[in-house]
Amino acid sequence: MTPLEQLSQVVAEAKDALASAATVAELDTVETHYLGRKGQLTGLLRLVGSLPPEEKPQFGAAVNTRKDDLTALLTEKKAELAVGERSARLAADAVDVTLPGRVYPLGTQHPITRQMQAVKDVLIGMGYQFNEWPDIEDYHYNFETLNYPPDHPAFDEQMSFYVDKTHLLRTQTTAFQAHVMERQKPPIRAATIGKCYRYEAVDATHSHTFHQVDLLAVDEGLTLADLKGTFAHLVRLLFGDVEIRFRPDFFPFVEPGVEVAVKWGDGWLELGGAGMVHPNILNAMGIDSERYTGFAWGLGIDRMPMAKYGIDDIRLFTENDLRFLRQF
Repeated sequence: MTPLEQLSQVVAEAKDALASAATVAELDTVETHYLGRKGQLTGLLRLVGSLPPEEKPQFGAAVNTRKDDLTALLTEKKAELAVGERSARLAADAVDVTLPGRVYPLGTQHPITRQMQAVKDVLIGMGYQFNEWPDIEDYHYNFETLNYPPDHPAFDEQMSFYVDKTHLLRTQTTAFQAHVMERQKPPIRAATIGKCYRYEAVDATHSHTFHQVDLLAVDEGLTLADLKGTFAHLVRLLFGDVEIRFRPDFFPFVEPGVEVAVKWGDGWLELGGAGMVHPNILNAMGIDSERYTGFAWGLGIDRMPMAKYGIDDIRLFTENDLRFLRQF
């Protein structure tokens, strides 16, 4: 077989391979096999050296011409297949813009968080400044600065979670009072809100972890009437036009002390304790109790949403049951 016959055979095979290629990837294989650096047509050029001098130019020109022809055919076929593949890919990835969008569920505020924010909004609107204080509290601030004597029965009644000999998880947010009065002198309008911890047997109405909002006001001429007016304004904005009740009660850090409650349904919802800041506390903080008076309260947050939403088990707040939480 002469070199020209070999050339004709290779070209015919290449055209058949180009015609049968169904994808761009298959065309790339054909190109490499016939037109690549080590391809069939490139190999035929090596025969030029064995040809008579008068045949060399003719054969070399013939190989290059066939190579150009095949290259043109390959380019045309590759463009054709590329358009088809791109159309198929676009069809497969097509999005029907007339379909309704996907609805992704969004989280909402926990009922306790929502209630805490509502309380903060009211008190901030009344001029009270909120600060956060540590959950791990020093024994001194949790008890001693609140006028608890060492043998006070509260130490038996509210067993605590001690971290070490002098630090414990705070049993009430009231511990913030001394922190504030050490840093600021009257007039004082301060509040804090957060978690408290007590060694409790957990049931439907008791938990080892609960939430309180504590308020402290110290100024000249404050009376129990100011306390009652402030409390009445708070519950009016939180619960509506409800009746409030002040009943005498004892707390070491206030004198006189009262239990505060609101009329709810057929009964009373007790919210916490309050009263006039004990003179001993003011004097211990370097505040003249003859010139200044103050009032304070510690209100339970958890009972508020329980009453609002008819929740009968405090444990639901911390069990992370989505069936419960999705209702809010």
